[in-house]
Amino acid sequence: MKQNEQAIGVFDSGVGGLTVATAIKDLLPHENLIYFGDTAHLPYGDKSAHTIRKYSKQVANFLLEKQCKVILIACNTASAHAYQAVKNLVKDRAIVINVIDPMVAHLAGLPKAKKVGVIGTKGTIKSNTYPERIAAQLPDLEVVSLATPLFVPMIEEGFIYDDISNGIIKAYLKNEQLSSIDSLILACTHYPIIKNQIRKFFNFQVDVLDSAKVVAQGLRDILSEKNLLNTQKEPASYQFYVSDYTEMFEKIARIFFDMEIKLKVKS
Repeated sequence: MKQNEQAIGVFDSGVGGLTVATAIKDLLPHENLIYFGDTAHLPYGDKSAHTIRKYSKQVANFLLEKQCKVILIACNTASAHAYQAVKNLVKDRAIVINVIDPMVAHLAGLPKAKKVGVIGTKGTIKSNTYPERIAAQLPDLEVVSLATPLFVPMIEEGFIYDDISNGIIKAYLKNEQLSSIDSLILACTHYPIIKNQIRKFFNFQVDVLDSAKVVAQGLRDILSEKNLLNTQKEPASYQFYVSDYTEMFEKIARIFFDMEIKLKVKS
Protein backbone atom coordinates (compact mmCIF):
# COMPACT_ATOMS: atom_id res chain seq x y z
CA MET A 1 0.00 0.00 0.00
CA LYS A 2 1.26 3.47 -0.90
CA GLN A 3 1.96 5.71 2.08
CA ASN A 4 -0.68 8.26 1.11
CA GLU A 5 -3.31 5.47 1.10
CA GLN A 6 -2.48 4.37 4.63
CA ALA A 7 -4.99 5.12 7.34
CA ILE A 8 -5.13 7.97 9.81
CA GLY A 9 -5.05 6.56 13.32
CA VAL A 10 -7.09 8.43 15.93
CA PHE A 11 -7.24 7.53 19.61
CA ASP A 12 -8.90 8.67 22.80
CA SER A 13 -9.89 7.10 26.10
CA GLY A 14 -13.48 6.75 24.89
CA VAL A 15 -16.04 8.31 22.56
CA GLY A 16 -14.75 11.89 22.78
CA GLY A 17 -12.27 11.53 19.95
CA LEU A 18 -15.15 10.64 17.65
CA THR A 19 -15.80 14.38 17.41
CA VAL A 20 -12.36 14.77 15.83
CA ALA A 21 -12.70 11.63 13.70
CA THR A 22 -16.05 12.85 12.33
CA ALA A 23 -14.56 16.25 11.46
CA ILE A 24 -11.78 14.44 9.57
CA LYS A 25 -14.32 12.27 7.74
CA ASP A 26 -16.29 15.35 6.68
CA LEU A 27 -13.26 17.41 5.61
CA LEU A 28 -11.19 14.55 4.13
CA PRO A 29 -13.73 12.03 2.80
CA HIS A 30 -11.13 9.94 0.95
CA GLU A 31 -8.98 9.27 4.02
CA ASN A 32 -9.16 5.85 5.66
CA LEU A 33 -9.60 6.00 9.43
CA ILE A 34 -8.76 3.65 12.28
CA TYR A 35 -10.23 4.74 15.60
CA PHE A 36 -9.16 3.32 18.95
CA GLY A 37 -11.15 3.98 22.11
CA ASP A 38 -9.21 2.88 25.18
CA THR A 39 -12.43 2.15 27.05
CA ALA A 40 -10.80 -0.30 29.48
CA HIS A 41 -8.81 2.59 30.95
CA LEU A 42 -11.43 5.34 30.73
CA PRO A 43 -11.16 8.12 31.79
CA TYR A 44 -7.58 9.29 31.29
CA GLY A 45 -8.32 12.53 33.12
CA ASP A 46 -7.90 11.10 36.61
CA LYS A 47 -4.80 8.99 35.86
CA SER A 48 -1.20 9.89 36.61
CA ALA A 49 0.99 11.30 33.84
CA HIS A 50 3.11 8.11 33.93
CA THR A 51 0.06 5.89 33.44
CA ILE A 52 -1.30 8.06 30.61
CA ARG A 53 2.06 7.82 28.82
CA LYS A 54 2.05 4.04 29.22
CA TYR A 55 -1.46 3.64 27.80
CA SER A 56 -0.81 6.11 24.98
CA LYS A 57 2.35 4.30 23.88
CA GLN A 58 0.51 0.98 23.89
CA VAL A 59 -2.17 2.40 21.59
CA ALA A 60 0.45 4.08 19.39
CA ASN A 61 2.21 0.75 18.93
CA PHE A 62 -1.07 -0.82 17.85
CA LEU A 63 -1.70 1.94 15.30
CA LEU A 64 1.85 1.52 14.00
CA GLU A 65 1.14 -2.17 13.51
CA LYS A 66 -1.86 -1.08 11.43
CA GLN A 67 0.58 0.99 9.31
CA CYS A 68 -1.12 4.31 10.03
CA LYS A 69 0.54 7.29 8.38
CA VAL A 70 -0.74 9.59 11.14
CA ILE A 71 -1.27 9.02 14.85
CA LEU A 72 -3.63 11.68 16.12
CA ILE A 73 -3.92 11.94 19.89
CA ALA A 74 -7.58 12.98 20.08
CA CYS A 75 -7.47 13.46 23.83
CA ASN A 76 -6.41 16.63 25.59
CA THR A 77 -5.10 14.82 28.67
CA ALA A 78 -2.96 12.49 26.58
CA SER A 79 -1.89 15.42 24.40
CA ALA A 80 -0.74 17.24 27.52
CA HIS A 81 1.09 14.35 29.14
CA ALA A 82 2.03 11.88 26.39
CA TYR A 83 2.59 13.78 23.14
CA GLN A 84 6.38 13.89 23.42
CA ALA A 85 6.56 10.29 24.64
CA VAL A 86 4.51 9.11 21.64
CA LYS A 87 6.67 11.19 19.26
CA ASN A 88 9.81 9.66 20.75
CA LEU A 89 8.33 6.19 20.28
CA VAL A 90 7.03 6.70 16.74
CA LYS A 91 10.05 8.64 15.40
CA ASP A 92 9.70 8.92 11.61
CA ARG A 93 7.32 5.98 11.17
CA ALA A 94 4.23 8.24 11.28
CA ILE A 95 3.19 11.85 11.81
CA VAL A 96 2.11 12.51 15.40
CA ILE A 97 -0.46 15.24 16.05
CA ASN A 98 -2.00 16.48 19.29
CA VAL A 99 -5.19 18.49 19.81
CA ILE A 100 -3.75 21.31 21.91
CA ASP A 101 -1.30 23.10 19.60
CA PRO A 102 -3.83 23.60 16.75
CA MET A 103 -6.31 25.16 19.18
CA VAL A 104 -3.72 27.56 20.63
CA ALA A 105 -2.73 28.58 17.09
CA HIS A 106 -6.42 29.11 16.24
CA LEU A 107 -6.91 31.26 19.34
CA ALA A 108 -4.09 33.51 18.17
CA GLY A 109 -6.24 34.36 15.16
CA LEU A 110 -9.12 35.64 17.29
CA PRO A 111 -8.16 39.27 18.02
CA LYS A 112 -11.35 40.00 19.98
CA ALA A 113 -10.53 37.51 22.71
CA LYS A 114 -9.61 39.24 25.99
CA LYS A 115 -10.44 36.66 28.67
CA VAL A 116 -10.60 32.97 27.80
CA GLY A 117 -11.77 30.11 29.97
CA VAL A 118 -10.45 26.57 29.69
CA ILE A 119 -12.48 23.59 30.92
CA GLY A 120 -11.24 20.01 30.86
CA THR A 121 -10.42 16.95 32.89
CA LYS A 122 -8.42 17.14 36.10
CA GLY A 123 -5.37 15.83 34.24
CA THR A 124 -5.52 18.45 31.50
CA ILE A 125 -6.17 21.35 33.86
CA LYS A 126 -3.55 20.23 36.38
CA SER A 127 -0.93 20.01 33.61
CA ASN A 128 -1.33 23.78 33.02
CA THR A 129 -0.53 23.11 29.37
CA TYR A 130 -3.12 25.46 27.87
CA PRO A 131 -2.26 28.54 30.00
CA GLU A 132 1.47 28.01 29.40
CA ARG A 133 1.16 27.62 25.63
CA ILE A 134 -1.34 30.44 25.32
CA ALA A 135 0.90 32.75 27.38
CA ALA A 136 3.84 31.94 25.09
CA GLN A 137 1.91 33.22 22.06
CA LEU A 138 -0.58 35.64 23.60
CA PRO A 139 0.95 37.10 26.77
CA ASP A 140 -1.75 39.78 27.12
CA LEU A 141 -4.66 37.32 27.08
CA GLU A 142 -6.17 36.49 30.47
CA VAL A 143 -6.68 32.74 30.93
CA VAL A 144 -8.72 31.01 33.63
CA SER A 145 -8.99 27.23 34.00
CA LEU A 146 -11.56 24.98 35.61
CA ALA A 147 -11.62 21.19 35.95
CA THR A 148 -15.00 19.66 35.05
CA PRO A 149 -14.34 15.95 35.66
CA LEU A 150 -17.94 14.72 35.69
CA PHE A 151 -18.53 15.71 32.07
CA VAL A 152 -16.70 12.68 30.61
CA PRO A 153 -18.48 9.91 32.57
CA MET A 154 -21.77 11.78 32.07
CA ILE A 155 -21.29 11.76 28.29
CA GLU A 156 -19.98 8.17 28.20
CA GLU A 157 -23.15 7.07 30.02
CA GLY A 158 -25.34 8.90 27.52
CA PHE A 159 -26.60 11.71 29.75
CA ILE A 160 -26.99 14.40 27.10
CA TYR A 161 -29.76 16.99 26.58
CA ASP A 162 -31.54 16.06 29.79
CA ASP A 163 -32.08 17.42 33.28
CA ILE A 164 -29.10 15.48 34.68
CA SER A 165 -26.59 16.88 32.19
CA ASN A 166 -28.06 20.39 32.39
CA GLY A 167 -27.75 20.29 36.18
CA ILE A 168 -24.10 19.16 36.08
CA ILE A 169 -23.23 21.74 33.42
CA LYS A 170 -24.82 24.53 35.47
CA ALA A 171 -23.09 23.39 38.67
CA TYR A 172 -19.66 23.75 37.03
CA LEU A 173 -20.10 26.73 34.74
CA LYS A 174 -21.64 29.06 37.32
CA ASN A 175 -18.19 29.11 38.97
CA GLU A 176 -17.03 32.70 39.50
CA GLN A 177 -13.74 31.97 37.73
CA LEU A 178 -15.62 31.87 34.45
CA SER A 179 -17.40 35.18 34.96
CA SER A 180 -16.89 37.77 32.19
CA ILE A 181 -15.10 35.38 29.81
CA ASP A 182 -15.61 36.07 26.11
CA SER A 183 -14.27 32.72 24.88
CA LEU A 184 -14.29 29.19 26.28
CA ILE A 185 -12.00 26.40 25.13
CA LEU A 186 -13.48 22.92 25.43
CA ALA A 187 -10.21 21.24 26.40
CA CYS A 188 -11.59 17.73 26.10
CA THR A 189 -12.76 16.09 22.89
CA HIS A 190 -15.82 14.69 24.68
CA TYR A 191 -17.15 18.17 25.37
CA PRO A 192 -18.27 19.15 21.84
CA ILE A 193 -21.04 16.60 22.32
CA ILE A 194 -22.54 19.01 24.89
CA LYS A 195 -21.37 22.18 23.15
CA ASN A 196 -24.86 23.49 22.45
CA GLN A 197 -25.87 23.00 26.08
CA ILE A 198 -22.78 24.94 27.16
CA ARG A 199 -23.51 27.72 24.66
CA LYS A 200 -27.08 27.91 25.94
CA PHE A 201 -25.86 28.23 29.54
CA PHE A 202 -23.93 31.35 28.50
CA ASN A 203 -26.97 32.64 26.56
CA PHE A 204 -24.92 32.25 23.36
CA GLN A 205 -22.80 35.27 24.41
CA VAL A 206 -19.53 33.34 24.76
CA ASP A 207 -17.51 31.99 21.84
CA VAL A 208 -17.31 28.26 22.65
CA LEU A 209 -14.28 26.74 20.90
CA ASP A 210 -13.80 23.03 20.27
CA SER A 211 -10.81 21.46 18.61
CA ALA A 212 -12.52 19.04 16.20
CA LYS A 213 -12.70 21.20 13.05
CA VAL A 214 -9.54 23.09 13.95
CA VAL A 215 -7.55 19.86 14.24
CA ALA A 216 -9.05 18.42 11.05
CA GLN A 217 -8.04 21.56 9.13
CA GLY A 218 -4.54 21.41 10.57
CA LEU A 219 -4.28 17.75 9.60
CA ARG A 220 -5.34 18.53 6.03
CA ASP A 221 -2.67 21.22 5.79
CA ILE A 222 0.06 18.87 7.07
CA LEU A 223 -0.95 16.03 4.72
CA SER A 224 -1.08 18.44 1.78
CA GLU A 225 2.33 19.87 2.63
CA LYS A 226 3.85 16.39 2.82
CA ASN A 227 2.02 15.11 -0.30
CA LEU A 228 0.26 12.46 1.81
CA LEU A 229 -3.37 13.23 0.96
CA ASN A 230 -5.19 10.12 -0.21
CA THR A 231 -6.09 10.75 -3.85
CA GLN A 232 -7.93 7.46 -4.33
CA LYS A 233 -11.57 7.88 -5.34
CA GLU A 234 -12.71 4.64 -3.73
CA PRO A 235 -14.93 4.90 -0.64
CA ALA A 236 -12.89 5.37 2.51
CA SER A 237 -12.79 2.60 5.10
CA TYR A 238 -13.54 3.18 8.78
CA GLN A 239 -12.44 0.75 11.46
CA PHE A 240 -13.29 1.00 15.14
CA TYR A 241 -11.36 -0.69 17.95
CA VAL A 242 -11.89 -0.59 21.69
CA SER A 243 -9.96 -2.12 24.56
CA ASP A 244 -13.24 -3.11 26.24
CA TYR A 245 -16.64 -3.45 24.57
CA THR A 246 -19.36 -1.03 25.62
CA GLU A 247 -22.78 -0.86 24.03
CA MET A 248 -22.94 2.90 24.52
CA PHE A 249 -19.71 3.42 22.55
CA GLU A 250 -21.15 1.49 19.61
CA LYS A 251 -24.39 3.50 19.80
CA ILE A 252 -22.64 6.88 19.86
CA ALA A 253 -20.22 5.88 17.07
CA ARG A 254 -23.20 4.88 14.94
CA ILE A 255 -24.78 8.30 15.50
CA PHE A 256 -21.57 10.16 14.65
CA PHE A 257 -20.73 8.22 11.49
CA ASP A 258 -24.34 7.56 10.43
CA MET A 259 -23.49 3.97 9.52
CA GLU A 260 -23.54 0.50 10.99
CA ILE A 261 -20.56 0.13 13.32
CA LYS A 262 -18.84 -3.15 14.09
CA LEU A 263 -16.56 -2.71 17.07
CA LYS A 264 -13.44 -4.83 17.31
CA VAL A 265 -12.01 -5.51 20.77
CA LYS A 266 -8.25 -5.21 21.06
CA SER A 267 -7.07 -5.62 24.66
